[in-house]
Amino acid sequence: MKTIYTGGILPLILYGAPVWKSVMNKACYKAKIIRIQRLINARIAKAYCTVSNEALCVITGLMPINIKIAETDKFYEITKRKGSQYDKEMEVKNWTHPAKFVNIIEEHEERTHSIHAHTYGSKNDVGVGSGIAIFLDNSLSTCLKYRLNERCSNNQAEQMAILKALEYIQYMKVGEKTVLVYTDSRITLKLLKKTIRSIHNS
Repeated sequence: MKTIYTGGILPLILYGAPVWKSVMNKACYKAKIIRIQRLINARIAKAYCTVSNEALCVITGLMPINIKIAETDKFYEITKRKGSQYDKEMEVKNWTHPAKFVNIIEEHEERTHSIHAHTYGSKNDVGVGSGIAIFLDNSLSTCLKYRLNERCSNNQAEQMAILKALEYIQYMKVGEKTVLVYTDSRITLKLLKKTIRSIHNS
């Protein structure tokens, strides 16, 4: 029953939700939609009809339908409208080439750098996120953190942290900028090395 609900009934309820979500502000329409989920929840949990829908959602592990509708609308806003475009598909011809914005110069670590950026990305049961700590002349300048969509991988979170760190440093009002970025993402480092080789060979 739960599989039928999540795979068949729920997609039908959520179809076009960003368009009609405002009707959930009216109690009569909200009650009708909740009633549908309540019937399913009661069947799955094999509970009495007197049990509240909120309790049934906890028992069955299903998100309350009104919250699911709001989530669907928010996801649409992020990916299709004026929100972040990182999760939106983009044609290859529109991809930004790193050589246009960042010059990567290989240097020894003993060289003195005015800016140090420590980047980190993580994915767990709570979600996906990126963290950044930027030091200017060995003093903490700022800390940044970003939350990514749950579909993103740990490597994407690592790469997002590096990207956001470089974007922030680009607009820092300091003198000469020599930057050292710390990351433990081997995949990202391999991709950067591959990019450098392709630039040099072109």
